[in-house]
Amino acid sequence: MATIFTRIINGEIPALKVYEDADTLAFLDIAPASPGHTLVICKNEVATLMELSDAQLLATARTTQRVAAALQKALQPDGINIMQNNGSAAGQTVFHYHVHLIPRWNDDGVIQFWQHKSMSQADFAEMVAKISQAL
Repeated sequence: MATIFTRIINGEIPALKVYEDADTLAFLDIAPASPGHTLVICKNEVATLMELSDAQLLATARTTQRVAAALQKALQPDGINIMQNNGSAAGQTVFHYHVHLIPRWNDDGVIQFWQHKSMSQADFAEMVAKISQAL
């Protein structure tokens, strides 16, 4: 079954589009974390970053950069969160690759959902070894 994003691409569900090209689509999030919260999606229905082809990744990254620059120019936020979630444990709710662009203003009340943790040098070394071996 097609995701809600594929249904938007196919014109079955309306969206507030801000940018579209052959490979990507950018539209306002209907439940924004802040004014201007925009989603950039790859038009091919691929669930996660790890499944994207190089061409899909490049196209989505280019559109993300273009739309982020437009948000900066149009809304003049103090910053922009650029977020991408993979899997339900990471907060992904629509399993169609997408990037969140969330304009931020100082003291805007938007909650950061992560908390930084400390690790020992031994734990860091173990993580480096595991990740390096997986490459």
